[in-house]
Amino acid sequence: MPEIVTETAERTLPAPHTVPDTGIRRSLLEDLALKTLFLSGEMSLRELGEHMQLSLHVIEELFNTMRREQLCEVKGMIAGIHRIAATQGGKRRALDLLDLNQYVGPAPVSLEEYLKVVRSQTVQGADIHTEDIRRTFKHLVLSDETLERVGTAVVSGTSIFVYGPTGGGKTSIAETLPNIYPDWVWIPYAVEVDSQIIVTYDPTTHKPLEQPNWGEADTRWVRCRRPRVFVGGELTPEMLDLQMNPISKFYSAPLQMKANNGVLIIDDFGRQRIRPEDLLNRWIVPLDRRVDFLTLRGGKKFEIPFDLFVVFATNLNPMELADEAFMRRIQNKIRLGYPTPQQFKEIFRRCCENLSLEYNEEMASYFIDALDMHYHQPLRPCYPRDITNQIVWTAKYEGRKPMVDQPAIDRACRNYFVNPEDAEKERESAAKGIRSF
Repeated sequence: MPEIVTETAERTLPAPHTVPDTGIRRSLLEDLALKTLFLSGEMSLRELGEHMQLSLHVIEELFNTMRREQLCEVKGMIAGIHRIAATQGGKRRALDLLDLNQYVGPAPVSLEEYLKVVRSQTVQGADIHTEDIRRTFKHLVLSDETLERVGTAVVSGTSIFVYGPTGGGKTSIAETLPNIYPDWVWIPYAVEVDSQIIVTYDPTTHKPLEQPNWGEADTRWVRCRRPRVFVGGELTPEMLDLQMNPISKFYSAPLQMKANNGVLIIDDFGRQRIRPEDLLNRWIVPLDRRVDFLTLRGGKKFEIPFDLFVVFATNLNPMELADEAFMRRIQNKIRLGYPTPQQFKEIFRRCCENLSLEYNEEMASYFIDALDMHYHQPLRPCYPRDITNQIVWTAKYEGRKPMVDQPAIDRACRNYFVNPEDAEKERESAAKGIRSF
């Protein structure tokens, strides 16, 4: 379970006090309550309500109907509280229901309510300004121009293509972007569409805040930070559509639905198990119209908002990954090049500070010269972190205090880089058809 963050809420979704207030058919709620009783055994009405995230008023209404239909009964009283359970007829009915659908959890919200709430908390409505961008990215060394372009992209709430050479900081920027948003949104546990359950809340993706008191707010919704969904080379076409578990027989929401009102980051774009053109064709309409269409197993299609800030990060040439029509729909594009020597020194200084190493500007200049003259490497922002880590690891192994001096830098570089002379020997051996290992 993610860490719970305390925050005072002003926006509330009032708890439904009658079954019609839930927006869900009575029979679906009764079926869900019966399955819950069957699997849990005896429960109090309040326990059943907390399990289904429904108010006591709604639970009492459901119980009275189920009791009249002889599906559940009062089994006794403990400490003045009635305990209820499924009858024999109720148990038989519950087994039939579980064969159709094994979902037992919080009651879903209606698709209509989901659409309404998502649109009311659109990512395009987030109040982001210069100070928010500078605060969020203060741990990175970026030019004012880059920060301005990132800020403009975030305010657009549409999409951004971050590209450039390997090790240029694209992933660092992409991972930091969700931290910009200071506000929160409502995420439903599940959504009901055509009597089918779609589980939307994902504890590995959504970061919950302190929740409102049970009975006062509609706790079928979880108050969370704006979502952040991060996916890399593991992305497959199936992850972009509804996924039904063949055993449990209910759906899991696709990535873009989990990311609604937040950020979806596609790292290493172009290196996924889905071809770039297939992904682009799948999303060309959602990126343009900000709506997506999903399909249930029976063929029913329905519309959901595509309300997310999509971040594509790649070290490949964007024009070789997508055609002009798609690139036109990516509203913001930022190329990250290599830092200047002065920026590289500042990155080196911060890495030393983070590892409690004494920074020496002369050694930073020596490192830059070694990269250029001996290893023939550009000034990638990742090198200071990687080399200072090497220095610390070596010192730890030898049981001494780490120091940033010329021998330490030389040794760290030998561990980290392929020696140009060795690489040349390998190329010569390969040309002669000789394996040196």
